[in-house]
Amino acid sequence: MLRLDRVFVYVQDMGLQVRFYRDTLGLPVIYPAGEADLSGEYFVQLDAGPCRLVLHGGGEKRFGEDAPALSFHVDDVKAARERLLAKGVKLGEVRSPAPGVLVSDGVDPEGNRFSLDQY
Repeated sequence: MLRLDRVFVYVQDMGLQVRFYRDTLGLPVIYPAGEADLSGEYFVQLDAGPCRLVLHGGGEKRFGEDAPALSFHVDDVKAARERLLAKGVKLGEVRSPAPGVLVSDGVDPEGNRFSLDQY
């Protein structure tokens, strides 16, 4: 079963974006916890209710590449990937961007990015 878990927003100025989403909109920071100045972080996760908002560094305002990306949590990324490949969905190989995390990236029929994530 897929469930929307996180939405990634690629940002250029982490400090500015954290101040907006945390301080102005009031979304609590989940990760990294307990730090006031997050301007040097590359990955900041905020609590947006049943879904998480992830501010991800490295954005360069590239249309289509820096657009928000949907992240679907799955219990077994390899099995979920195989099921979707059998249905004709194009997905990348499973990769591990961090210890204990497995990801397979894909695009929907109009080119919107999504990923299957196991952690």
